[in-house]
Amino acid sequence: MAGLIPSVFIDDLLARVDVVDLIDSFIPLKKTGSNFVARCPFHTEKTPSFSVNRSKQFYHCFGCGASGNAIGFLMDYSHLNFVEAVEDLAAFVGIEVPREAATIHSSGKQDLVALYDLQQQVANFYAQQLREAENDGLAVKYFKDRGVSGAVARDFLLGYAPDQWHVLANQFDAELLKKSGMVIAKENGRVYDRFRGRVMFPIRDRRGRVIAFGGRVLGDEMPKYLNSPETPVFQKSNEVYGLYELLEKKGRPAQILLVEGYMDVIALAQFGIRHAVATLGTAPSRAHFDLLFRFTSEIVLCFDGDVAGLKAVWRAVESSLPCLKDGRQIKVMLLPEKEDPDSLIRSQGLDSFLARMAAAAPLSDYFFSHLAETLDLQTLEGRAALMVKAKSYLVTLPQGYFKEMMVAKLNEQVEHVAIDLVPEKSKRRSPVAKEKVTPARTANALLLQNPNLAQCDFLKEGVDLALDSPGLNLLRKVLLLLQEKPELTTGGLMENFRGQPEESQVRALVQMPILVPESGLVLEFSGAVGRLVDQVVEADLARLLKKERSEGLGADEKKKMLDFLARK
Repeated sequence: MAGLIPSVFIDDLLARVDVVDLIDSFIPLKKTGSNFVARCPFHTEKTPSFSVNRSKQFYHCFGCGASGNAIGFLMDYSHLNFVEAVEDLAAFVGIEVPREAATIHSSGKQDLVALYDLQQQVANFYAQQLREAENDGLAVKYFKDRGVSGAVARDFLLGYAPDQWHVLANQFDAELLKKSGMVIAKENGRVYDRFRGRVMFPIRDRRGRVIAFGGRVLGDEMPKYLNSPETPVFQKSNEVYGLYELLEKKGRPAQILLVEGYMDVIALAQFGIRHAVATLGTAPSRAHFDLLFRFTSEIVLCFDGDVAGLKAVWRAVESSLPCLKDGRQIKVMLLPEKEDPDSLIRSQGLDSFLARMAAAAPLSDYFFSHLAETLDLQTLEGRAALMVKAKSYLVTLPQGYFKEMMVAKLNEQVEHVAIDLVPEKSKRRSPVAKEKVTPARTANALLLQNPNLAQCDFLKEGVDLALDSPGLNLLRKVLLLLQEKPELTTGGLMENFRGQPEESQVRALVQMPILVPESGLVLEFSGAVGRLVDQVVEADLARLLKKERSEGLGADEKKKMLDFLARK
């Protein structure tokens, strides 16, 4: 792996980038007052609610709530992880991304580039072998018999690994072949090709780089399918087959169909269904669902219609539950026995397959049906068993409306037996309820949205910010950050809180409406800070007076109480 990106470089990068210029290169922006607006790229809308502010280096959609800085925009719009977004942003302004040398893996960044290059060359070689006659036409016949066209074969870079032991070893670098898992080393030091006599399915990452391969035999040999081992560029629990090809056709699909096999993806693509992906020989994991939900709000599970397929569906449902935030949906498409997506669409046709997709069951229906299938809900014992089984799963759901509705549905299923899995403090407010405006929220929101307030004179005149309270602790942290990095914008402040405990709080405060004219910002900020300090003093004084009456105070506590009384 490459080394960590220095935080000082990220601050400098955000200082160089104009978020307006960046976003305008993806979607046309129109200037309106001090902001730039457009139709939001993250949800469908008829009138523009997506606003970009140049002075704050921050974007926000008033329709769907999407918000962030330049790095966040690239992560969401281009479906990149953090490092990829930083690399793309650096390329946008024409600078190289440095790495902290002490953390660089011994293989180094150049070895990773060499691995990507090697596997691309191998994929091209396999594709060439598919077109040539040395395989006696068996590989081409296999794909033709499955109805795969030349266009789809090119889209997915399908190929053939000759049935020979040293084809790759004789023409590519042996050490890179070993690191990529394309060859297997014997005890005597010699190597032989891992894939022989198989049709080949290159696995590409979201940027189109070949990171691994899957291979299928042409006869009845075992194992039928063989995958690359994990390598420095391939971790199978983090990747799915067909995602790059899907995103090439549609960057933000309405839904993604999750299937089990390479040929399921290929067959569906041949019939025009280009939004299917497959896991790589493993059960779908939470990481898979987190990855796919970056690109869509709906996933349809479509596994084989045998006992193993039904078990795989339930394991997938279990893994998906912690990912089901409000707005995300999973459906379950059950297939007839002995059918898989490949065989079903070829035997029954596209219209029948699409009809089955449209009739896919919502996860909530499948969930309760599966848990109750061996229980007698006409008895108290059966209903109690359902509650016990369901509760262990429902507690894994994120807090939100979906969890509340799942709990309500469980209560419905067991009639009048009550169950409450939603902590009181986490109960959701009604959609129209407003967040309470407090001095702490006001002071922190003003500072985060207007970092120049850190230079206010009243802050240098002895205002006591050293008291301990959540609001003051955040305010103090932001002020210290701005003291070290006075050039930070709102977007830069957000980046400095990425991965920190306060990240979600900062994001919410950055979006908090502040209906104060620019000329009144300093007065409003100083008033909010003063009220916040007074609140903290009042609370601490009340606590100390109560303790003094009940158990007495130590010397330091008495001094502190007298100081507070003196302020009054």
